[in-house]
Amino acid sequence: MTARRAPTAGARLPPVAAVLLPLTAGALLPLSLAPFDLWPLGVLSLAGWFLCLHRFGGGAWSGWWFGVGKYGVGASWVYVSIHVYGNAPPLLAGLLVVIFVAGLALFPLLNGWLFRRLASGAPWADAALFVALYGLFEWLLTWALTGFPWLFAGYAHLATPLAGLAPVGGVLLLGTAVAIAAVMLVLGIGAALAGRWRRVAVAAAIALLPWVAGAVLMPVGWVEPGARQTVALVQGDVPQSVKWEPERRQVIADTYLALTEPHWDADLIIWPEAALTYLAHEAQPILARLDARGRASGTALLLGLPAVERLPGDDFVFRNTAVVVGEGDGRYVKRRLVPFGEYVPLESLIRGAIEFFDLPMSRAGPGPWRQPLLRAGGQALQMSICYEVVYPDLVRADAAAADVLVTISNDTWFGASIGPLQHLQMAQMRALENGRWMLRGTNNGVTAVIDHRGRVRERLPQFQAGVLRGEYVAMTGTTPYTRLGHGPWLLLLGAVLAWCAGLRWLGRAAAAGADERQGPAGR
Repeated sequence: MTARRAPTAGARLPPVAAVLLPLTAGALLPLSLAPFDLWPLGVLSLAGWFLCLHRFGGGAWSGWWFGVGKYGVGASWVYVSIHVYGNAPPLLAGLLVVIFVAGLALFPLLNGWLFRRLASGAPWADAALFVALYGLFEWLLTWALTGFPWLFAGYAHLATPLAGLAPVGGVLLLGTAVAIAAVMLVLGIGAALAGRWRRVAVAAAIALLPWVAGAVLMPVGWVEPGARQTVALVQGDVPQSVKWEPERRQVIADTYLALTEPHWDADLIIWPEAALTYLAHEAQPILARLDARGRASGTALLLGLPAVERLPGDDFVFRNTAVVVGEGDGRYVKRRLVPFGEYVPLESLIRGAIEFFDLPMSRAGPGPWRQPLLRAGGQALQMSICYEVVYPDLVRADAAAADVLVTISNDTWFGASIGPLQHLQMAQMRALENGRWMLRGTNNGVTAVIDHRGRVRERLPQFQAGVLRGEYVAMTGTTPYTRLGHGPWLLLLGAVLAWCAGLRWLGRAAAAGADERQGPAGR
């Protein structure tokens, strides 16, 4: 029987290179994001991974090593949380980070496995398959197992022409555009080495198309400006090591009161996540005082604080909440909780193993998915607390009815690592996607005012107490992304995936038919 062609052509890499190439490719991706902002490395990262899969026959393990590089570099801030604030010994903290990274790398592992199962060996079809799978797996990371939508390739392009695509299809469309550029780079170089210049021109044209489209869409005004408002964002810089000590509760409250005192002339004042460490029912005297002061000055004050609710059976649950007092009203309960920080998966097995798994808010419960928007004066605020702002669909769900987006956070957990700067970049993308200003109040940075095009207008330095005074504009109207979400692009990627699967099936059927026609003489 004649030998069948392998799904992809090319020599196998030596074992060491088969690890180092995808590992290095994965490690390059975070360098395209904040705080490094070397966006071409994102294209090179995905080009290197596509090369592993298509040219060198990589599969599941190639994907896993890519994921290890990506999350090992890009999510290294997890070590700070576990070791510094969870008081885990360095070796144990390192082991837990290794487990965390290895687990997240299972997503690109599955991506690589599916590529090998569906690849036809035709370069252009395999390029389309890679792009479709990459886009679909980024979407998968926004919800599967509660999701971890971190380190998406599109975040690197807030300041490139691709930013014009964000109001149309969100960060996933930008990531798909990066993947297109990456595969066309590989195919274009291959065609140039073979002297096929027409194919080089076609690859270049396809690679540039999303960039040209983004540049054309950049000046489009999807939304309209409304009233201009003043805001004061208060950054208390309370050390995490003392934040939850009971005897420090009033000291912390006094810190925020003192910082706020000169700013009651602002339309809106924002304190960060868990600015008050009193439980909500204990904080009523302070809240009443703030409410009276805000009503007297015509100011709305939004602040974060924990609450506790009793459940049936005399059990209780913490809630991570935000409330508005003064010239506004409303209460918001955080919906997307941080694993281990706010709830402990497999709690019966690991609760108490280290201090990190028994943090004060690690028994929190999520709020309902649909909640009324907070009100400040005559404006509606879309609210997200900390980790929630990284979920595109969560912010989008309420953005159309909101005048402005607000996120409060306590990134003290991540110290001076790259985590808080990545977090800021994702908040910028939510503003750009939905055509709304974003007000970001944090405990120790990065506190910032972001405009509806994702640009940071003002910010405070990290790791020092202060107040950021600025202005924001209430916006009306909606972007295509706010109205439609990722649906159109997911359907397109799904159609491409189905086409690639059909090509692979037809290839197998043709090979089987050839074998049958040869009959016994060919065996």
